[in-house]
Amino acid sequence: MNRRLTLAARVGLTIILLNLFAALAGPEIAPFGETDIVADVWQPPSAAHWLGTDNLGRDMLSRLLYGAQNTVLLALLITAISFLVGTLLGLTAAVVGGWVDQALGRGIDVVMAFPTLILSLVVLTITGSSIPALVAVVALLDSTRVFRLSRAVARDIAVMDYVEAARLRGERIWWVMRHEVLPNALPPLVAEFGLRFCFASLFISSLSFLGLGLQPPQADWGGMVRDNANAISFGLLVPLFPALALALLTVGVNLVVDWLLRRSQPR
Repeated sequence: MNRRLTLAARVGLTIILLNLFAALAGPEIAPFGETDIVADVWQPPSAAHWLGTDNLGRDMLSRLLYGAQNTVLLALLITAISFLVGTLLGLTAAVVGGWVDQALGRGIDVVMAFPTLILSLVVLTITGSSIPALVAVVALLDSTRVFRLSRAVARDIAVMDYVEAARLRGERIWWVMRHEVLPNALPPLVAEFGLRFCFASLFISSLSFLGLGLQPPQADWGGMVRDNANAISFGLLVPLFPALALALLTVGVNLVVDWLLRRSQPR
């Protein structure tokens, strides 16, 4: 099996690295501040403003770089929390089994019975759109999907001979989960991490577009699309820049995820 990066995976990895660089170094390399009004409204691209200006006269390139920090890093944090919670509960349900498995499974089914977007809108309307509330709500809702996958994968692994041998040796449940089940469940979980990251970034942008995500004047790509949507009526491309940034990030992550799946399951 060829473990070298394919051309598509190289392209995807390059896109991911560029987004991470923008998220980490964006505020340092941005030509203007996040909220600085530097020109007239919706100015076309020029030497002074490479991507033009937005609905308030702020530099679009600077807003995109600040938005990368707010969108990419926030999505990464949400995905990490959702995987920590979902994987832990999923492996516990699969390895312990019995009433623990039934209780966790039925509880997750109840949460998943509600449409994710509607439930998050209701909760955020009650709690407010602060960053801690946004992270907690999206991460907990996303962890239900991670739970279903990790539980399904771990149940197949939990019946293997080497897991039974570890149980007969008297190993504790936590040791079995960490040393026997988790290493063998990593390939599909790593691939799912990439997909969940895409979902989190798009979901944050959707909430911001609806007015319940990151609040102005903070820049994030979904909110930038909402703020500049009326520019389309005047034939301007301003709202397409943050939308294109989201699309490229999603494509890049999926290219790498596809390569990881082919590498772990060549058939």
